[in-house]
Amino acid sequence: MAGFNTAVTGIKASSTMLDVAGNNIANSGTVGFKASRTEFGDIYATAVVGAGSSNLPGSGVTVSGISQDFSAGTAEFTNNNLDLAINGSGFFQLDDGQGGTTYTRAGAFELDSDGFIVSKNGKYLQGFGLDALGNQLPLQDLAVDEKESPPHATETIDLAFNIDSKLDSTLLSAVYDKNNPNSFSYTTTVETFDSLGNAQTVKYNFAEQRPVREQYVFDVAGSDVTISGLDIADASNLTPTEEAALQLKDPRIDTDSITYDGTAGTLSFELKSESSAVGDVRVRDGGGTVDLSVANLDDGEPHTRTANEIQSFLLNVPAPLAAAGSVEIGGVAIAMDAGMDAEAVGAAVVAAQEKIIEKNPDVQAVQYNKTSKTLYITWNAEAGPVDSISKVDSGGLLVADDPLAEPLSQEGDNSFMGVYRMYAYLNDAQQLDIGKRVDPGEVGFDNDATEVGALVIKFDTTTGVLSSVDGEDIITGAATPKITIRGADPANPNDIKLDSDTDNLVGVQLDIAGSSQFSSDSIVKKAAQDGYTKGDLIGVTFEETGEMVASFSNGQRQNLGLVAIANFENQSGLQSAGDTEWVASLSSGQAIVNPPGTGLNGTLRSASLEQSNVDLSAELVKLIEAQRNFQANSKTLETLNTVTQAILQI
Repeated sequence: MAGFNTAVTGIKASSTMLDVAGNNIANSGTVGFKASRTEFGDIYATAVVGAGSSNLPGSGVTVSGISQDFSAGTAEFTNNNLDLAINGSGFFQLDDGQGGTTYTRAGAFELDSDGFIVSKNGKYLQGFGLDALGNQLPLQDLAVDEKESPPHATETIDLAFNIDSKLDSTLLSAVYDKNNPNSFSYTTTVETFDSLGNAQTVKYNFAEQRPVREQYVFDVAGSDVTISGLDIADASNLTPTEEAALQLKDPRIDTDSITYDGTAGTLSFELKSESSAVGDVRVRDGGGTVDLSVANLDDGEPHTRTANEIQSFLLNVPAPLAAAGSVEIGGVAIAMDAGMDAEAVGAAVVAAQEKIIEKNPDVQAVQYNKTSKTLYITWNAEAGPVDSISKVDSGGLLVADDPLAEPLSQEGDNSFMGVYRMYAYLNDAQQLDIGKRVDPGEVGFDNDATEVGALVIKFDTTTGVLSSVDGEDIITGAATPKITIRGADPANPNDIKLDSDTDNLVGVQLDIAGSSQFSSDSIVKKAAQDGYTKGDLIGVTFEETGEMVASFSNGQRQNLGLVAIANFENQSGLQSAGDTEWVASLSSGQAIVNPPGTGLNGTLRSASLEQSNVDLSAELVKLIEAQRNFQANSKTLETLNTVTQAILQI
């Protein structure tokens, strides 16, 4: 009777189903485990020649296959950055060091004694190496081979600040001194690092230009002189060509102020107020061989005069006024009584000062000199050169209104507004070369040679934004010119760029873009630099895209490699190799290896593990089903045995 064999196949199939369900249950807590299911097929014995299958009872059941479910399990987060899980499709690729390659979803990795990332059974996690530029290299064993981060000298500094526009530069000391806070408007310090990793500081002082003009007087032998390296044939009468050339050579000099006094044998001129204290002035004799000394320097400093416009008027009052009248100055009518002399007339004008200033806000003061019988109108320095104040004088009392007619008359100059001298010091001691060109007329000026000294920066007086750095205007939308600081690395005094094959003097590049002069507190808005000290490895993390990133105690991060993720055309064709690993087969096809997040590959999760995808509820139901099937097939055997016994008893 064929039924005995049929029942036996059912018992065997049920036993296999019990085995598979039991294995699933046993591995329900195994990281990366994939549940299996038993697949059955019926058995029919067919004849080559004979009746059709419709008359065949069947020969039982067979286990046609045991397939695995590769759906993702639940991700459980851990405190170990080397615990990895794949959020999506793919497998970690492992190498046993002897040419064997396996694939797993179990990402419980650790570091071995040599720094390689290995699985719990000692197999090496595979990944792509990265070169210094971040380019992907061939597959290799991933390892943490950088145990320290070497120091890096500061090469760039980004500094943005605001200097309060309300600060009054007239209150600053006349002579700049880095140790005298009253001689500069604002100061700030940025920490840097030298090539050995030592911390250094660079201190910046900003001194707003005072409303003064420097005055120079030189003893000369004749009118044939050399000013700031430019030969002048006759200083008493500069040609338009010479004047234009001198403006290009040394824009600090107000060429209109150049005066040659043949009787006294002196050459004199003034610097614009924006150019005070930014360098020396070089004047030579006609042959250009003798450097002339400055005749009027006081303790090494030139004379200065205020940058205010001063207008003068002589009072033509030879005798007491015969009749009453009036004079109008700046729109203010001033009554003059009969019998007033020059002093009384001057006093009457001075008494109207408040009304004159009210009508003319740029006027600073109204004064009268009774000795010279001269009336002076002083304008605020911020007004710059101004037209002569309006006056109505039908009686001819005010005469000689030439602004340069009197010794105290002078033209205004407001070019100092929004202009600052910038100084830099290493460790608040050594003054640094921050790109100031050598003074015009000195060796190297035409080659843009630099020296230690103050650099001039300017702010737009209307908007308060940075408008010029070292004479180079900032075009809207264009990059702010960089400032090169030399000598800021004591360990590398020649400023040689260590990662370059050429010994170029590059120094530190300072970018002050975003700096301003607004009416608010002086503050640092941004301060950053790219240097750092030596650091030790403190941890390794993984990005979603697979980068293995080492973190160091100096705050630096370095990409050490890229985890490889393998995918297959037919995952179901993989063969189990134990330890929740699989090997490729002809059915699965060769592994397709790419970084996480590319192609069909899932992304990477650090500090998490993929748990088993076993559904215990479903497996317990399968146990019941397998038990029922086993018992039913056993009943078939029992029934067939009873029938056989009945036949034998006939």
